[in-house]
Amino acid sequence: MAAVMKDLATVNAELQEQKERIDTVDFKMVTFSLSGKDYGVDIMNIKEIAKADKFTYVPNAASFVRGVYNLRGDIIPIIDLRAFFHMPIDKHADGQENMLILRIEERVCGTIVDKIDKVVGINSETIQPPHPIFGDINIKFMTGVVEKLGALYVILDVVRMFTQHEDEKQKPLASIQDASGQTFYVPPVSTEKPVEQKPAAVSDSALGFIKESLSALKQFHVSVLNEAWLKKEFVEWSSTRSESDIQLKGVADADAYLSGFYSPNTGEFWSDAYAQAIKAALPDLTSNNIQVWDIGCGKGHETFSFACILKTRYPDGHIKIWANDSDVMAISQAPNMVFDEDDVPEFYRNFMVKGRNGYSFNQTIKDSIVFEYHNVLNDNPMPNLDIILVRDMLSFFPVQDQDKLVDSFYEKLKKHGLVILGTNEILSGEKWRPVGKDTVSAFMRNE
Repeated sequence: MAAVMKDLATVNAELQEQKERIDTVDFKMVTFSLSGKDYGVDIMNIKEIAKADKFTYVPNAASFVRGVYNLRGDIIPIIDLRAFFHMPIDKHADGQENMLILRIEERVCGTIVDKIDKVVGINSETIQPPHPIFGDINIKFMTGVVEKLGALYVILDVVRMFTQHEDEKQKPLASIQDASGQTFYVPPVSTEKPVEQKPAAVSDSALGFIKESLSALKQFHVSVLNEAWLKKEFVEWSSTRSESDIQLKGVADADAYLSGFYSPNTGEFWSDAYAQAIKAALPDLTSNNIQVWDIGCGKGHETFSFACILKTRYPDGHIKIWANDSDVMAISQAPNMVFDEDDVPEFYRNFMVKGRNGYSFNQTIKDSIVFEYHNVLNDNPMPNLDIILVRDMLSFFPVQDQDKLVDSFYEKLKKHGLVILGTNEILSGEKWRPVGKDTVSAFMRNE
């Protein structure tokens, strides 16, 4: 029996290791379809996506060469992948063709596909070797195949498909082999400086990939809530990197991109300066019974900070903070936290008492807080609220859940109630009036 249990434990460990490996994203591809089948190309070879309906005819070119195209001053060849792989061609009703603009080493070319789908992140270890069973495509043009979310993707090796041979690099025309191995020549990319630079279209496409990457790698979902910050950050991000380094290649890049998103003092006591800024944003209240909802309180640093600020702003108020988090370990530790005095900013020290093991908050502050385990996407039976504190949380919910939660905030708040968001999040529309300044993003409920 012991041996069997050991074997089961080993199997479970191997399954867990396999799951963790599969869940790790270290390869991203842009997916598309050709004749009803799914394909992918390494995102690092994608310059941008585009639509076009007019190409300049090239005499004596191969049948799969649709012509050349002026891409903001660069003359690039356009290859119809359906013809390249001898597949049926369905023209779009509006004449617009879907194009992937590829960057292969120092060259750029366009490829026409049926439909461009999305960015898919996978673990490279899940890629299986190419197999001749995919008869539409010569196996030498395949990197491998991979299954993701029920779809089977053939990953194309576009570098091998469109790279010149060494003995052809000095020729005036670029060489391309079709699926049968026959060599054809098409005009190379212009090496002259473009007459006009219009980076906006490239930026739009690159920004789209950034959005997809943040969603896949960090569950950060772009919406009207945070889009202004995302675009501003993208300008700074892309200004310090080459075009090939703009895209997020993994979790480390995503963390670096988001490092400027978070509010001051995330996961720690709010600084004296930030505490004063929050205090200045708080409204005058007509009732002494002050009801507050703190969403995502973690271990309680934020909640204790806010409780002291509220007590300072409303010294005669009866304050009740409903502090929620879905982290069971954090929420269970929060009520009994003990600190070294030097670790607590000056603003909060008047609300603390010394015990045998260090400093903790006084009973008045502790009694004002109810720490509870709760998932905010479930029913939220809160009383009529004066203030909702939800710093940096909404952006990590899908957009439909963001909208749902914002609507519920409006319903739960009293007249002229306040929502305090993360520094780089905003509420728009007639229902909300901005009242915060600088690092405090606060919005009052309009009637």
